[in-house]
Amino acid sequence: MKILVTDRHGKGSEHIEIGAAGDGIEVEFFDQPEEVTDAAWASADAIVTYRGTEGVMNAVNKMQRATIIVRGGVGFDGLDLEVLGQRGIAVSTVPDYGTTEVADHALSLLLALRRGVTLYDYVMQRAASSEWTYLPNPCIDRLRGRVFGVVGLGRIGLAAARRAVGFDMDVAFYDPFLPDGVDLATGFKRLASMQELAEIADAVSVHTPLTAASNNIINADVLGRMKANAVVINTSRGPTVDVDALFTALQDNTIAGAGLDVWPVEPPASDHPLLQAYSAKEPWLAGRFILSPHAAFYSPPGLFDLRSKAIATAALRLRTGEARNCQNRMYLTE
Repeated sequence: MKILVTDRHGKGSEHIEIGAAGDGIEVEFFDQPEEVTDAAWASADAIVTYRGTEGVMNAVNKMQRATIIVRGGVGFDGLDLEVLGQRGIAVSTVPDYGTTEVADHALSLLLALRRGVTLYDYVMQRAASSEWTYLPNPCIDRLRGRVFGVVGLGRIGLAAARRAVGFDMDVAFYDPFLPDGVDLATGFKRLASMQELAEIADAVSVHTPLTAASNNIINADVLGRMKANAVVINTSRGPTVDVDALFTALQDNTIAGAGLDVWPVEPPASDHPLLQAYSAKEPWLAGRFILSPHAAFYSPPGLFDLRSKAIATAALRLRTGEARNCQNRMYLTE
């Protein structure tokens, strides 16, 4: 039995995947999905991919033995669940590898904005002796008593909400896919629409998977309903936030700030006006915008969990037929 890894995480540490696969299963590695040979696609009983969903879909007709594709991550956008299911190929994810890291990162972005961390760091590097004082900024505010608005109260959204409670924030959420009673179980305020959440939240933190419904869920209308001192945090998927509308909202002072770990197309094009203003350190944006490179998931133990759990999920399918964390069960024909 063979597991194909389309895009390995660094050479020299393949023992992580090999150990997770266990005896009797070979693991074949490639650096990039484009480098995978036709023979490798044909001989793979299982496929693990991280950033190679497009390459995987392009190679579907080359797969002769695969019974599972594991997307190393929480999301599965880019994989056609119906097409793969009709071919008897399960699509599974690794939903629990970076839950705490992403929740920590979301609160870190919020804290950095609300406490002026990036602003003070920049000013102190440049002129600590002459600028040794607090600086007014539209983002700086207390957290106690403010409303932390969560879009998508799944694993990560719930973990982020729990952390916000630790800072004495009130939590409200919008998630139309959760059953009735979640608000009673958590003590969080449930809103019936994204617009209602936008109107009451002091911070809106996005934790939804990318779907047709969540694409651009943070748009000009939503931004226009937010408080002038509100901030947007996105550690989910880039296309959930309309960055053109976000740039306008920041420039017009419709909202105070934003912290993003993701971008609609990654890596981002440097000619976007928001990134140009950010790179140029334009004064109007100082302390109001933070960008990290889709790294919220990362910590050494988190990456170990991702790699080992992705392989273990594939190996379980090969040994027992079970498709753990399967995302296309409704289409799967076996």
